[in-house]
Amino acid sequence: MDSLLGDAAERLFAQTCTPAVMRGIEQGQPAAPAWQACEDAGFADALVPETLGGAGLDLPEALPVVLAAGRHLCPYPIAHTMLARAWLARLGRPRPAGSIALAPHGLAIQGKRVTGASVPWIRAADHLLAQINGQVWLLATSAGHARPNGVHGSLDGDAWWALADAQCLGNGSPLDELAATAYAGLMAGAMERVLTLTLDYANTRAQFGKPIGRFQAVQQQISVMAEQVWAARMAAQLAFQGHGGLPQAMLAAMGKARASQAAPIVADIAHAVHGAIGITAEYDLQLYTRRLREWRLAGGSESHWHERIGAHALGSGADALTYLRTALCGAA
Repeated sequence: MDSLLGDAAERLFAQTCTPAVMRGIEQGQPAAPAWQACEDAGFADALVPETLGGAGLDLPEALPVVLAAGRHLCPYPIAHTMLARAWLARLGRPRPAGSIALAPHGLAIQGKRVTGASVPWIRAADHLLAQINGQVWLLATSAGHARPNGVHGSLDGDAWWALADAQCLGNGSPLDELAATAYAGLMAGAMERVLTLTLDYANTRAQFGKPIGRFQAVQQQISVMAEQVWAARMAAQLAFQGHGGLPQAMLAAMGKARASQAAPIVADIAHAVHGAIGITAEYDLQLYTRRLREWRLAGGSESHWHERIGAHALGSGADALTYLRTALCGAA
């Protein structure tokens, strides 16, 4: 999974997406300086064909970048932007400058307005690619009106646009598959970082004369966490399979469902091991667990995707083992 591209992303995000930067953006500072460094590095066009000015990578090659973005909680939608630009390029549509968030759910046309509740990344993205009534719309965040959604530190928010400021791109493949893929990779990366924070804390926090990581009960909980983290990593690898830089629907569904399923388990164990310090504003853990709980629901929770997978499996008429073999053979 390691690659030169992933290593470069790790270095860039470590320098430009520090916890201090994340806290500042949560408090209202602009995300543009951090985003520009990513744009200049060329990561946003990694999945765009070379003939159209991109790097021409396929999904598995781009996963290390998304994992790194999750590990550093990049405060802008780089994973969304990579997939959105690839999708627009293959559709023959112009790619707008700046970051692009994917909003497959939650927006509607009401009279002469486009309105949305808890619009993803609205406080950080430059554009929104939204699915409304089976059509895809491109919205510039600068043309909209946004307000906080009431969730502490969330980069999402409620928003509306004049319909005249929205550009309809016509019918297209469902954006929820792109969003599911993006969130699966981001969550896997964030959970890796949560595991690292928890291990470090368990090995340094002493109680009764020895590190708490030596207590069997703590070890057992951390082993469960590690199992979930690596299951999420494998789920992300599954989601990041596809052709032409775009995911396969059921593999994206399976990847997002499994990552969402792991997120609350990992977050709960991390806080159980850390105790009270884990929820303090000064400690980084709460930055990650808040985002994990938000991303668990974004683009559809595990229940949403389990229902989609179940309906597809029943419609295939195959037994469970044959269905899984067929689905996974598509990833080969």
